Amino acid sequence: MIISKGLLQFYKENDLPEKGGENDNWFYLHFKFFSLKFPNPLFRKKIIHIHDIQHVLYNCDATWKGESFIAGWEIATGLWKRFPIGLLSLSAMGIGFLLFPKEVYKGYKTGLQCRGIVDLKIDKEVLLNLSVEELKNKIQKKNTIRMNPLHVIIYSFWIIISQLVLLLPLIILIYFIL
Repeated sequence: MIISKGLLQFYKENDLPEKGGENDNWFYLHFKFFSLKFPNPLFRKKIIHIHDIQHVLYNCDATWKGESFIAGWEIATGLWKRFPIGLLSLSAMGIGFLLFPKEVYKGYKTGLQCRGIVDLKIDKEVLLNLSVEELKNKIQKKNTIRMNPLHVIIYSFWIIISQLVLLLPLIILIYFIL
């Protein structure tokens, strides 16, 4: 399957706007009983197609279970280095760890085997015309990495950081109240 067709199917199956909302001024985070509305900044608009392609590559839906896997994968592949989008990945990892910790861990383990799509520096149009298998081959690292104690420590570090990023607004609010 060609990436562009996979994205169209992903958007339709998950009731998402055209192009993942990259042209919209707002985006929503949906939870079981409520949704939160956030401004859609330019940095997110420029990269949302890459995030959505990751969903297509790993057959993850746009529920928090799927987002949890993708957040773990993004952190393992180094997306955290790309400020400010890395903060969104860390926040999603923080939420994901609270809701679906096994999925975050599975995504992280899978991500250790890959290079980030954003690191390929492939033009968007070229990227959209690759097949899923072609892209998987491009991001696959040559050497298999097995989780060892050092990787578990690094993973634990990212979980702690993700929880801090997630809770930072609350911490600041409590600080100013007290």
